Amino acid sequence: MRFLSVFSLLLLIINPKFKQKSYFAEKPNLTIAVDNSSSITELGYDAKVLEVLNSLRNSKELQNKFEIDTYTFSNKLIENDSINFDGQQTNIGKALVDVNKLYKDVIAPTILITDGNQTYGNDYQFLSSKIKQPIFPIIVGDTITYVDLKINQLNANKYAYLKNKFPVEIIATYTGNETVQTNLVLSSNGKRLASKELTFSPTDNSQVVNLNIAASKIGVQTLQATLIPLNTEKNKQNNIRYFAVEVIDQKVKIALISDVIHPDLGALKKSLESNELRSVDILKSNEASSKLNDYQLVIFYQPTRKFQQVFETSEQLQKNTLTITGTQTDWNFLNDIQTSFKKEELSETEEVQGRLNTNYSNFLIDNIDFSEYPPLENAFGEVEFNVAHEIILSQLISGVSTDGALLATYSVDNKRAAILAGENIWKWRAHSFLAQENFIEFDTFLGKLIQYLASNKKRERLTLGYESFYYGNREIQLTAQYFNPSYEFDANANLTAIIKNTDTETTTTYPMLLSAGFYTVDLNSLPSGSYDFTVRAEGKNIRKSGSFKILEFDIEKQFLNADTIRLQAIADKSNGKTFHVNNNTAQLISTLLSDQRFKTIEKSNEKVVSLIDWKYLLAFITICLALEWFSRKYNGLI
Repeated sequence: MRFLSVFSLLLLIINPKFKQKSYFAEKPNLTIAVDNSSSITELGYDAKVLEVLNSLRNSKELQNKFEIDTYTFSNKLIENDSINFDGQQTNIGKALVDVNKLYKDVIAPTILITDGNQTYGNDYQFLSSKIKQPIFPIIVGDTITYVDLKINQLNANKYAYLKNKFPVEIIATYTGNETVQTNLVLSSNGKRLASKELTFSPTDNSQVVNLNIAASKIGVQTLQATLIPLNTEKNKQNNIRYFAVEVIDQKVKIALISDVIHPDLGALKKSLESNELRSVDILKSNEASSKLNDYQLVIFYQPTRKFQQVFETSEQLQKNTLTITGTQTDWNFLNDIQTSFKKEELSETEEVQGRLNTNYSNFLIDNIDFSEYPPLENAFGEVEFNVAHEIILSQLISGVSTDGALLATYSVDNKRAAILAGENIWKWRAHSFLAQENFIEFDTFLGKLIQYLASNKKRERLTLGYESFYYGNREIQLTAQYFNPSYEFDANANLTAIIKNTDTETTTTYPMLLSAGFYTVDLNSLPSGSYDFTVRAEGKNIRKSGSFKILEFDIEKQFLNADTIRLQAIADKSNGKTFHVNNNTAQLISTLLSDQRFKTIEKSNEKVVSLIDWKYLLAFITICLALEWFSRKYNGLI
């Protein structure tokens, strides 16, 4: 017994290892992505789609060969078995890319059940380089070509200026085999504003119409473009397009003053002028002084001693300012010319990122993660303020947060001002595009800052964020911020929004929920129409009112046929095959079962097991030692 115990202990000390191998079978995945948008119902194929989906999911042959996962999509991909065909937007490209990301390392053919009509996003037929899995589209909808007139696109500015004319561009298309004539009519509140006679033929099936409409009164004007339908048309909903233009009587003019050539100048101009209410002029410091009276806001970009006269003129005219500093800024000059802030002049530079202050109270700021944005470059050190100020972005240096200000606002003698302590802001705008595929996030943030600086309105405890009009297929959201008497954000306020439909006199009260530093209410359930609203703080004598319009437009009702051309293209480029929803699913099932690319793979899992982890050996040593002790005890050796 002692020999066995010692021998086993020596084995544990030596700790030999042995390999343990197990085998398992891995079936390929079969992804079924179903279009859950309302266009399926409009085409009359909702029941057929559900029938085909149930047939595929209940197929024993497919279940034996594949792991079946079902997803639905409209504007985004959702793992869900519930289908109600109520999506108001369709982004097929994003759905395919998301599926590919989920199954990028395994065999996973995709069955795409859709009409192929995409309302926004990247064109999915050109995504073959990003999609590695075969796609088998099931085409939903008619493939027969019907006679149809359609307003394919309407382009108009959101804003126009009083007593000016604003352009409207309408792209009208025709599908058919005969030459036809119709009228394009532009009207507002039943009054005809303009019209044009159009002639289409099988070869000349598209026309671009440009009209100029007079802006005669201030406010939101709702207009209707109508392409008079033919008697034989099946879908007449795509002959009408509503749009709105807000007529204003002023425009914010901004002077961007710089003596250096830098990409920031172009980025700032493009970003600010993305809103038609703003115009930006880039001026040299030696020519700006005589022109400052024409501008509501002055931006000083990397000021030096040459800016002395324009600084003094700006001070005399009581202009609101934004100062942007960088590696070429003369800080000795800035410290001398004004007393609001200062910074020690050093030759070293550093890279600084921003961290958003979600409690900033002067205006609403979306919750943007600026730590993901590229760093800005500036002279080493922190800006020290001599006046009361609020920080929008604090400095983040090498991942360490500091109390120093990267972007801050302050007020002196009823003048609003801000300082951005860093150059290369063009990289932020580029990052916004790379991350979101548009500039909206950055342009909105900068636009809110400029809107605050260009205004001299008195600070309010309740501020609202909303649009003058919304399209019915877009997100409709009302936001608000509420501050206590010390103008600190109050996260415990009880805000309610009272929404009144001025057409039906119906009034509805919504509670506003706190989210990411401001109160919001989702109004997507409201029908099209004109609305007045009031936001009030319960228990306080504080309220604010406004109005907006929801324009009737359902893009999912604009389609008459399935887009077979693009669905066939994506099938060919991904080495798949198209099928029609009216065909028997047996052919699709047979194709999937016989495809040699989709095989069950036998995999092995090899583990190296240490002897010290073998519990049986430890138990054996314990038993041996116990038996030895009892044997010695029994024989009187202890």
